[in-house]
Amino acid sequence: MFKKRRVVVTGLGVVSPIGNSVEEFWKSLIEGKSGVKRLECFDPTHFTSKIAAEVRNFNPSTYLTAKEIKRMDRFVQFAVVSAKMAIVDSKIDLNKVDRHRVGVLIGSGIGGLHTVESEHAQYLSLGPVKGPDRISPFLIPMLIVNMAAGQVSITLGLRGPNSAVATACATGNHAIGDAFRIIQRDEAYAMVCGGAEAAITHMGFGGFCALKALSTAYNAEPERASRPFDKNRDGFVMGEGAGIVFLEEMEHALKRGADIYCEVIGYGMSADAYHMTAPDPEADGGVRCMAVSIKDARIKPADVDYINAHGTSTLYNDKIETLAIKKVFGAHAKRLAVSSTKSVMGHLLGAAGGVEMIVCALTIKNGIIPPTINYETPDPDCNLDYVPNKARPAKVKVAMSNALGFGGHNATLVVRKLS
Repeated sequence: MFKKRRVVVTGLGVVSPIGNSVEEFWKSLIEGKSGVKRLECFDPTHFTSKIAAEVRNFNPSTYLTAKEIKRMDRFVQFAVVSAKMAIVDSKIDLNKVDRHRVGVLIGSGIGGLHTVESEHAQYLSLGPVKGPDRISPFLIPMLIVNMAAGQVSITLGLRGPNSAVATACATGNHAIGDAFRIIQRDEAYAMVCGGAEAAITHMGFGGFCALKALSTAYNAEPERASRPFDKNRDGFVMGEGAGIVFLEEMEHALKRGADIYCEVIGYGMSADAYHMTAPDPEADGGVRCMAVSIKDARIKPADVDYINAHGTSTLYNDKIETLAIKKVFGAHAKRLAVSSTKSVMGHLLGAAGGVEMIVCALTIKNGIIPPTINYETPDPDCNLDYVPNKARPAKVKVAMSNALGFGGHNATLVVRKLS
């Protein structure tokens, strides 16, 4: 039996609808400043939902050359820029490490939809005779999900374990959890990991509209649309971005004098095995996932201070996640602080878990819990402490992050303050 290495978070990088730096992101989050607006990247007039949480003022040329930008889909650009931020934040000197022992594990729920649509539009405009000759040779390398991890590895020269995850909205948590396991097993001493997504396109947005998954009741008031756990929620708000964390074996981090945000102590996975898009009504998958993560962390349920909920602002997800928390934590559920930061930045799909891991790390470091904004009308089925509308100072020693994805994928991470 191998000795499990301890794993810590030493670097953060984020591109999001509420800020393209960790500082801007955190300030907006704590202030409850919504990133949801009327859709700008195309005209949403003919769609049922007309709002989204888009990344704005993103300038990849600060980090990438013109040639690199041209050969990367938007989701890959988000990933590479966020990864570079995380490396800078960690203060690690990559010229002084064994790059064969530093890996990358970054996922995406959907991948390069911008590239697919633009290439397909060009093909159709030229017709079946000329169209095939104009298909870009970079089409496939730009659209595939694993290219976020591949390009980060290439750009930073990291030759350790390299992989990708695609488990819909659970992607970010699975990527970080799998990277955590790699370091625990001493297959690497550091990993760049998380999720990236950029699927706000005609087809991506239209697909979720067709599913009737998106909010439509607040088209005239976009900032009020994402309202997890509120009785008047009517669907999620589609977002985009990337959240990347730099994980390190603890002794390696301490030896180089790194600043440590928190320690990763638990990871759980499960499957609902119930429905393509709906959660198990008895919350069986969510319950088992959280229970496994708590057991893996070697803590008691009562040790958890804060849960960053999956909290999508959809009718069933919020109700079922609340039920799962009650089943796992019993009487302690009423004492837990539970907030959904999707209320501020929308749902970033495959990037959500990476960004929400950053939220947990900053909550522990800064001693303040971000709010669930737009919580106005209590729902009898959602009756926990959702930190409504205003951030709350608190000493958080242990935090949990939940993620649930289409297909019944569940992933939970547990982190704690390093004492």
